Amino acid sequence: MNYKKIHLAERDMPTHWYNVVADMPNKPLPPLHPGTRQPVGPEDLAPLFPMELIKQEVTAERYVEIPDEIRRIYQLWRPTPLIRATNLEKALDTPAKIYYKYEGVSPSGSHKPNTAVAQAYYNKLEGVKRITTETGAGQWGTALSFACKQFGLECEVYMVRISYDQKPYRKLIMQSFGAQVFPSPSELTEAGRRILQQDPASSGSLGIAISEAIERAAGDPHTKYSLGSVLNHVLMHQTIIGQEAIKQLEYTGDFPDVVIAPLGGGSNFAGIAMPFLRYKLAEGRNVRCVAVEPASCPKLTKGAFKYDFGDTAGYTPLLPMYTLGHNFMPPSIHAGGLRYHGASVICSQLLKDGLMEAVALQQLECFRAGVLFAETEGILPAPEANHAIAQAIREAESAKQEGKARTILFNLCGHGHFDLQAYDDYFAGRLTDHYLTEEQLHANLGEIEVLQPVG
Repeated sequence: MNYKKIHLAERDMPTHWYNVVADMPNKPLPPLHPGTRQPVGPEDLAPLFPMELIKQEVTAERYVEIPDEIRRIYQLWRPTPLIRATNLEKALDTPAKIYYKYEGVSPSGSHKPNTAVAQAYYNKLEGVKRITTETGAGQWGTALSFACKQFGLECEVYMVRISYDQKPYRKLIMQSFGAQVFPSPSELTEAGRRILQQDPASSGSLGIAISEAIERAAGDPHTKYSLGSVLNHVLMHQTIIGQEAIKQLEYTGDFPDVVIAPLGGGSNFAGIAMPFLRYKLAEGRNVRCVAVEPASCPKLTKGAFKYDFGDTAGYTPLLPMYTLGHNFMPPSIHAGGLRYHGASVICSQLLKDGLMEAVALQQLECFRAGVLFAETEGILPAPEANHAIAQAIREAESAKQEGKARTILFNLCGHGHFDLQAYDDYFAGRLTDHYLTEEQLHANLGEIEVLQPVG
């Protein structure tokens, strides 16, 4: 059998999403209301999310059925291919087998439509007219713009200013799908105006953009808010990736020793890793799941595990997570989708319990890995995806040094066709690594000491 590229038939596409919470030994702590500091209930979330998504957010069911209408739209690009990176293996002269799940074949060029379509569907069922959201690098905004168009919904996107300026073509794709796109911070919201008064040249952050999108949604009964990562239901929607990969690897007779993905908020990592983590949780199988974050925003490796806001203005519930503080302003790296101060509640709890690993890598190492991958495998990766490739290379080199076979799987979460400015900066020598001081890392953590610590 030729294992270079493993496809599935449409009939093999999963019929259910997997909810890792059902198998976690320690369930995630509840989110707290920002005003009362009490656990939030459905009524607290109803102004922002449709009820079906709220139910998915809190469910303890192991599997949630994927509606036929969502599966029909998924079939535009799913199942996605699993590819063995044989040319990369040869270049590294490693005994390791390296597989990658390629999500760049979706309409937005990334994994993000897996949850965008689901969220748009449930909003449409509830009679919502418009969805607001934030986007970092633009992949999530592109995905939600596409999804809203499928269901006749308006879409309003607040794009982090640095990415808005660096990645104009992603903005154009969003507009092609009918979305309105605004640079964040903007003058359209109180949160945005407050930031601009403090810093008129602010490059923005995902936390600020989230505040703006939530403020717009909360002020209109016909509008809901949509988040592209972090929340439990978002992570669950992405598990179609890992479930497909399990089925594809059955054809090869392989099972990964290590599963790797970038982590900004958690959906990318959860999408491929959680279905494999089930084998560890339920069967005791030895599989390592490694999340890769940028060294310039190292919440998992350098942050604190405590309750914090998911946004800069403090509109969201308080989440028990690894965080650098909701006011942390990461350097303006090109991997905009990873510039988020916190991690998902699920991923944070799993890391705290030692059930997953985390590493932080510098962007120059990641871009070198991305270029090598393009040279050998013929796909130019998104800057975010380069983090997974760099860690996969580290694992392959470790296997070579140890003289041991190892099967590596990583999520190639998207292509870099609209990130060419990043590669231009890399080849021109304009990119640098970022070394944060302990003072910079912990400056904003002091502001949340008054909140309930997580034990």
